[in-house]
Order: sequence, then structure tokens, then C-alpha cells
Amino acid sequence: MTTPVETQPARERSWIYITACVILGVLLIVGLLTFRSQKQSNEASQKADQLIGALAAAGARTPDKDQIVRVLGNDGGATCENPNNALGRAVLFTQLTNGAAGPGARPVIVDSRALKGQLLIIQIYCPDELKEFQEFVDDLKTDDVASD
Repeated sequence: MTTPVETQPARERSWIYITACVILGVLLIVGLLTFRSQKQSNEASQKADQLIGALAAAGARTPDKDQIVRVLGNDGGATCENPNNALGRAVLFTQLTNGAAGPGARPVIVDSRALKGQLLIIQIYCPDELKEFQEFVDDLKTDDVASD
């Protein structure tokens, strides 16, 4: 077995390497600028302000505006992806339990205010899903069980 002899001049090879490095550098700079320029949109900021106002009016603690913008964006994030599907409801049901694990887990009657935050998020970020989710929440057994 023999090693093939290089027939391409060294100058031609260096141009290929230089060109590839320049293209890679340009792509790197464009990627960094695009990543850093991904700023919070005005719509996300306005919706976060609206949610903060609604939560404050409901008497709930309000998270930081930047946190709301990062988590919910301008489309409601995972909360609005499909709040009325079976998986979303199953996750909600697992949160409405006594906190035990395994066979000790039992559903409980939760405070009527426990779902208010999620309803407000859906109302502000994805109002088209609100009616069906509100019907689902209205079918849950809730009561005024938490003290202030």
C-alpha cells in the first residue's frame, strides 16, 4: 500500500483553509449578534404588565416582570400550548393532591383561588382556550379552604 502523492500546490490549499476560516468566523459573528439581539418584544412586555396587574387585582403575589417575559414570552409558553389536552389536565390533577407519594396520594378539595393564576394567564395570553378551560375548572370541586 502506498501513500498518494499530493499534487495540489500549497498555495491553493492555504486559500481553501483561509476561505473556510473566514466563512466560519462570519457565521460565528452572525450567530452571536442574532443571539444577543433576541430582545424581549413589546408585546411580551405589555402582556406581562397586564398579567401583573391582574394578579395584583386578584390579591396574589406578583412575580418579577422579567421572569414572566422569559417564561411566558408573548404566546403564553407551555401554559398556552394546549391547556385543554389530557396530558395538561393530568399534570394539573397531580398538583391538586395531598402531597403524598405512591398509594397515599389522594385528590383534595383545593381552594377556589388555586387556579386563578392559570386562568389569568390563559385569559391574557391565549383567550381562545379560556372558555373550555373555564368549563373544566368550574367542574372541579373547590371551596374557600385556605386562610389569608
